[in-house]
Amino acid sequence: MFGATEIAILLSALLVMVFAGVHIAVALGISSMIGIYLMQGDMEVVRNFAANTAYEALRDYVFAVIPLFMLMGEFLAKCGAARDLFALTNRLTRRIPGRLGIATVLANAVFAFVTGVSIAAAAAFSRIAYPEMKRYGYDRKFALGCIAGSSCLGMLIPPSVLMIVWGVLTEQAIGKIFIAGIVPGFILVFLYCVYILGAAVIKPEWVGAGAKLEQVQSEVEITEAEFRALLVSTLLVFALIGITLGGIWLGFFTPTEGAGVGAALALLLAMSKRMTAREVYEVVLAVGRTSAPLLILLFCAQLYSRVLSMTGITGMARDFFVASGLGFWGVLAVMVLIWFVLGMLIDSISIILLTVPVFGPVAEALGMHPLAFAILGILAIETGLLTPPFGILAFTVKAALPQEASLADIFKGSIPYWICLLTVILIIAAFPQLATWLPDLGNVVAK
Repeated sequence: MFGATEIAILLSALLVMVFAGVHIAVALGISSMIGIYLMQGDMEVVRNFAANTAYEALRDYVFAVIPLFMLMGEFLAKCGAARDLFALTNRLTRRIPGRLGIATVLANAVFAFVTGVSIAAAAAFSRIAYPEMKRYGYDRKFALGCIAGSSCLGMLIPPSVLMIVWGVLTEQAIGKIFIAGIVPGFILVFLYCVYILGAAVIKPEWVGAGAKLEQVQSEVEITEAEFRALLVSTLLVFALIGITLGGIWLGFFTPTEGAGVGAALALLLAMSKRMTAREVYEVVLAVGRTSAPLLILLFCAQLYSRVLSMTGITGMARDFFVASGLGFWGVLAVMVLIWFVLGMLIDSISIILLTVPVFGPVAEALGMHPLAFAILGILAIETGLLTPPFGILAFTVKAALPQEASLADIFKGSIPYWICLLTVILIIAAFPQLATWLPDLGNVVAK
């Protein structure tokens, strides 16, 4: 067991490196090795411990799920599926007030089922949805907030990269975490749509009501042939989602096998949409460049998690929170606040790697269901990405629209979506069954 001095050295070293801009994998690795050395005082033990952890972690079959799901998402993103989704939902919602906002949310929700990355969704729909909203005369803050807020769905609706990382780090079944996110994701989509409809009714000028709408109506109508092509493309995406996630839910596939099936089907769909061999090669290369550092991150996170357990820091944190007298809601508020603050400063995966090894045992001691806590934590982290002054999703939209967007407008427009995210956090905390009943139902059906 560590003393107070050793704990201070270990945590201070990690925090100093993180806030000094050192890559999170390097910071986790170095601080973990410092912790081992402080316990054993022998560099040979440090080397053997790191080598054994790397071997045990990276040979795990489940690690293949990350690049395979990323391949599935990249193939569909590059072949124009996201644009087709938006165009079709725009057509189907044409009689609904604020239809472009609704179309953005619904397209983001479907796109989330194949991408799993909020930043990718924010970048894609900034270029797809914003020009249409601008042409229809939508209020700029409203349009930018809709894009930034709805992109949060990418990390909540499976297959989410955050869910995979959470499952690997906590040794939970990734397939169950995937399924647990579906109902909360739909609740969030519902709240977003209610807000947009309410805003369109109360403030019609926000959604371009007036003469300008009539002027551009004829410019954006699509032919029946184009509509049929969009419908076929979207139905194929839904079929891919159904086969992949349905197979995992019913127990036909493991998450890794489902990811492989999804990547193969996405490749076939992309090729049917005339994706070239060179584009396929570029997608594979891009996924390799993204997923390889992520696997290194996960190895360093497992090293860090083991060191925390060995030093007794996780047990001390658990005992401290349980004995603090704050109760379930007080401790939960502290954790969510920490996630909000970290979400303003660093990326989602890094937040999970830093906090979950400590927060997980605390939540378990307080009686929180592991699946519900995973979804609640992912929601809180995503909310942090919308929180000013450094919310990363706002900066992503700004980078995608450098001439159109200001950070102030994006943050102001995102406030209602931030409130919706906070509302769903409270709902899941009060009714964890919303996250757990679908995985439990899947177990029953599979039997």
